[in-house]
Amino acid sequence: MTEFHAGQFDIAVIGAGHAGIEAALAAARLGMETILFTINMDAVGNMPCNPAIGGTGKGHLVRELDALGGEMAKAADACCIQYRLLNRGKGPAVWSLRAQADRRKYQEVMKHTLERQEHLIVRQGEVVEVRTENGAVSAVVLSTGAVFSVRAAILATGTYLTGRTIIGECIEDSGPDGMHASLRLTESLVKLGLPLRRFKTGTPPRVLARTVDFDEMEVQTGDELPVPFSYSTKNPPENRAVCWLTWTTDETKRIVEENLHLAPMYSGLIEGVGPRYCPSFETKIVRFPDKQRHQLFVEPMGTNTDELYIQGFSSSLPESVQVEMLHSVPGLRQAVMSRPAYAIEYDCIDPLALHATLETKQVAHLYGAGQFNGSSGYEEAAVQGFVAGVNAVRKLRGESDFILSRSESYIGTLIDDLVTKGTNEPYRIMTSRSEYRLLLRQDNADQRLTRRGYDIGLVSEDRLRAVEEKYAAVEREIRRLTHTGASPSPALSAFLAEKGTADVTDGCPLIALLRRPQLHYDELAPFDPTRPEIGADVAEQVEISVKYEGYIQRQMKQVEDFRKMERRKLPADLDYNAIQGLRLEAREKLSEIRPLDLGQASRISGVSPADMTALMVWLER
Repeated sequence: MTEFHAGQFDIAVIGAGHAGIEAALAAARLGMETILFTINMDAVGNMPCNPAIGGTGKGHLVRELDALGGEMAKAADACCIQYRLLNRGKGPAVWSLRAQADRRKYQEVMKHTLERQEHLIVRQGEVVEVRTENGAVSAVVLSTGAVFSVRAAILATGTYLTGRTIIGECIEDSGPDGMHASLRLTESLVKLGLPLRRFKTGTPPRVLARTVDFDEMEVQTGDELPVPFSYSTKNPPENRAVCWLTWTTDETKRIVEENLHLAPMYSGLIEGVGPRYCPSFETKIVRFPDKQRHQLFVEPMGTNTDELYIQGFSSSLPESVQVEMLHSVPGLRQAVMSRPAYAIEYDCIDPLALHATLETKQVAHLYGAGQFNGSSGYEEAAVQGFVAGVNAVRKLRGESDFILSRSESYIGTLIDDLVTKGTNEPYRIMTSRSEYRLLLRQDNADQRLTRRGYDIGLVSEDRLRAVEEKYAAVEREIRRLTHTGASPSPALSAFLAEKGTADVTDGCPLIALLRRPQLHYDELAPFDPTRPEIGADVAEQVEISVKYEGYIQRQMKQVEDFRKMERRKLPADLDYNAIQGLRLEAREKLSEIRPLDLGQASRISGVSPADMTALMVWLER
């Protein structure tokens, strides 16, 4: 192949999925000349799996990304067709927004956003090589022979890197949705010394809506008063679609059990490690043999398509078996399958080979993001792309690293888990992964991270001032409730009796009433004549802050104790083999991962409390 010099840029982003989009936008918005490569321009922002944004833990990531200046939340609000706030029956720490997206509209909006962005070029082409000079990225090469000189590169390859799809015995080199795979880049990355591994994920079948009997299913509507993802979205979103719920049957289970010998997961055809929390349906049958039925969610893929997504029915069984499985489910007995389910294997990096900035330890100015880093999910990918893009810019400018801590964000938790603990399966964020769930709520992401977004240059001063005023209003209202009493009256007594809580005979501060679990802020309005006009977002923060004050203070104390440990930095060139008292395994792990501080060191698998004591003694000396 004859090579030719095709251009010069500061940063190349390889892959235009959810990670690549945020990486490219962040870099370009910070003024770097950026080029974004995609194997197919029509696959930009694709949702090859679930046509949805958010979910448990994931909704937190989207809100945090929005507070920092990312794009996903804005695009979701422009394209989503049904909103639901999950876990309303539980505490606010685990409330998570989830929305069904119009899949094609989301792609259209994201692609157009990229095309209009200054300092950014979107280019169709398959990157087959990353070149280096003096240990740092110097160029990327396309399959056509085009060579682009760059100073940094971000790998956001998704499931395309040596991708292989499997449907029974039908195995093809392929990316998702029939796109061709990236088959030559792996060789280049291995030559650079990157430790690659093989992971696997999959999707369920799609069916045509006109062949589905919805009367046999349970309808799932959106929230009556939907709330948007983005803090900048002014008008409330509109629910324009419904989903449905159905269940598998004994017949479904029998079909799978009789055909397990044909399942590539169990016949040895699939080599990659699959996700624990989103397994194939055949894995569910094997893992939970006593469970008689499983939920399936039937979800629209947009307003201008007849295709429905059968969430919970991922499979790599032969197509004929998949049809049998579908026809054993209420509502799907006559369903026509428009796309069969498939498993997909792909190459990714061992995330222990990454710094907390997401730069690779082997090659300077080379970053990873998204599924390339061993994670799964659109939201996990997007936040990593943002962090990689910002850090690539800051390193080229000689500025300090952009690292979010576990105590201030789920983004920090996600990245810290990956680069410190590693992962043996596709990693998915969950609220249970954070030690500080009550502080890291999805409703207060703007309070936690807008200042950080402003400091890096991706949030406007007007936006920062609006957030500061919002939380100043929260504090004013809490002070007012503290000093405003509720006078005893027959109406108040009747109201408290109706709510099942004790009467107040001598009056009490309104804040004392709001602390009661049975009472809510809006319900106290008739007994609060001086109540000011405040927005629903301010009222929500007031209620959460008052009701959970003790728990919040306790977690803030934990954060402060944690930060004391985090502040104890470890020298980058520390010789762990020279520290007495460290066990051999700890020396090996610490030398490999090179933790930034004691906090990160304490979370490394294989580093015991005794090893931490030895480290702290060494630091004191």
